[in-house]
Amino acid sequence: MLTLKELEEGSVLLINKPKNWSSFDVVKKIRSIIKEKYGIKKIKIGHAGTLDPLAEGLLILCTGKKTKEIINYQNQKKIYCGEITLGGTTPSYDLETKVSMEFNTSHITNAMIIEKAKSFIGKIEQRPPIFSALKQDGERLYKRARRGEVVKIKCREVYVERFDILEINMPKILFKVTCGKGTYIRSIAHDLGKKLNSGAYLSALSRVSIGRYNLEQAIEVCDFDKFLNS
Repeated sequence: MLTLKELEEGSVLLINKPKNWSSFDVVKKIRSIIKEKYGIKKIKIGHAGTLDPLAEGLLILCTGKKTKEIINYQNQKKIYCGEITLGGTTPSYDLETKVSMEFNTSHITNAMIIEKAKSFIGKIEQRPPIFSALKQDGERLYKRARRGEVVKIKCREVYVERFDILEINMPKILFKVTCGKGTYIRSIAHDLGKKLNSGAYLSALSRVSIGRYNLEQAIEVCDFDKFLNS
């Protein structure tokens, strides 16, 4: 059980973000539970790294004075598991938007997929998706994308330690990526499709670890009130 003093002094909460929730939705819900539980009007809470609404998995929340240390968690290595679907592309690089273009996949072999995956290892130049929370001219990119605006996004350097292909069942690819801060797994999926002379989008994603913290340690949002009472 966490006391109010511990939460205000600073605690690290490991939460399993559900699919179709934004990271802010989780923060808002956890804040609401804490405020109701302790009868307070406010409590400082922030998350240490956004997960896309369609992604699930480990989300680190910091409370109280620990919010000043959020950047320390953001900078830690992350591991993701997920699914890439070949043969199509979407504007968002995942299933937040519908498939807008279809491509041939008959020329793609398992060996090609494994070989092209290797080209993502190390420091790479990556262009973030336009449907992202990055800001340009003070506004979130996804807001401009939803208005249909054409936005030029600069590439930036990210680090990918591992890109393991776990299973191939065309057109589906199961994978595991170990990477550094700021890496967009959606962009890796999209770019893999291009390298295979086809198209691809991210069809499922789960963050399984951040530094020494892993998903098995995380609390379900629906169980957080019970956690406070345990």
